[in-house]
Amino acid sequence: SYLFAVGRRKEAIARVRLYPKQKGEIEVNGMPIEQYFPGETAKRYYLEPLRTCNVIGKYLITVKISGSGKISQLGAVIHGISRVLVKLEGEKFRPILKKRGFLKRDSRTRERRKVGMGGKSRRKRQSPKR
Repeated sequence: SYLFAVGRRKEAIARVRLYPKQKGEIEVNGMPIEQYFPGETAKRYYLEPLRTCNVIGKYLITVKISGSGKISQLGAVIHGISRVLVKLEGEKFRPILKKRGFLKRDSRTRERRKVGMGGKSRRKRQSPKR
């Protein structure tokens, strides 16, 4: 059995499962997270909620991600992991994660395209010179 939570950022959706009885790594879309998000910077980001709660390597976590780009997907993973940790031990982890801002859904999304604006959201139409 597992605990389930959803993390979101822009158009990215991360469906996170945490298996409390199993020890292990984080797996994203069937591959190790180090392979899906290469680099030290990314590693620092996705391990941060686990480091904050002091549970690195204690649980098996699997994630399925769809939509958006890599950075937004990383944000969605962090959001999902944080939420699943709260489901695991809420009264203990919730205040720590909340203080660090991991439970907040980043609501900034792409601005919609307006009619008559020459293609982009904020672009002004070119005015005639005379």
